[in-house]
Amino acid sequence: MKYLQIEYADDKGILEPITLTYRLRNNPIVPKWVERVQTAQQHYSIDDAKRFYGFGARQQQIDDAVLNINKVIELINSFENIIDRRLVDINDQDTLNYLHSIFEQYHGLLDRQADNFWNRAPQQVRTALADLNIAVHRCEATARYTKPRHVVTYYGLPKDRMLDDADYAHVVHTWAPGTVCLNYCEIGKTLEDLAEDNDDYIGDAAFQPFRHYSADFVVRFGAQTARQAEANHAKIYAYYQQHKDKLGAWQVCYTNGQFALADLEGELDLDAVASRQMVQSVKFI
Repeated sequence: MKYLQIEYADDKGILEPITLTYRLRNNPIVPKWVERVQTAQQHYSIDDAKRFYGFGARQQQIDDAVLNINKVIELINSFENIIDRRLVDINDQDTLNYLHSIFEQYHGLLDRQADNFWNRAPQQVRTALADLNIAVHRCEATARYTKPRHVVTYYGLPKDRMLDDADYAHVVHTWAPGTVCLNYCEIGKTLEDLAEDNDDYIGDAAFQPFRHYSADFVVRFGAQTARQAEANHAKIYAYYQQHKDKLGAWQVCYTNGQFALADLEGELDLDAVASRQMVQSVKFI
């Protein structure tokens, strides 16, 4: 197989679906990821086929993100009142860090669910805890004027595969619109996240470099230039220098950048994607 094809649909059923084709890259990560996607598709549906970011009027994005995260908080607290804050301002990073820490504490780290709350909670509350993590990152992305992208995840697939040391040679720091990348599937934050969030709530165990991989992926419709990559690297390195006694060796910590998997064939019609913000199918040909 040489291509990934994604069919995008209008959830109202008014517009005809479109299919975008992405040429798979030639690196050792790609076949491992393809196997994970194919395995996931045998057992699971996409978690949220409408997980798109950076599209639409900015104020509407803000309103939707704040409304959604507070609904998730209400659902969790309806079982047990463990969250004592609500989000009012999309730029309130301190509250977002606090809410992410609630997710880490009560959900548990990757494949190590917290025994007490997690085992007592009904399924809808467990789902809400997972949604809290996504809701936090949506708020952060909205506050930071994220470039258009969409994420495909298969939550139920065990996250038990790890990247090989040689895979990190294929990390990229620049990309063109329409680049498909491996999605971070750890529970916790990378060094890049820590540098961006200035998080005072995160526990030491929740600092998680990009080690595991799964079927999850992100399609980035916005480019990253060399200048942007250099500025990002400088910010991350400055944060590392301030906290390296707790973080460990730079070579272990710095697993940021992107693991690129595929590239869009042809021109990107972003307006066509914007009007069809639902992933209808994912397949390889």
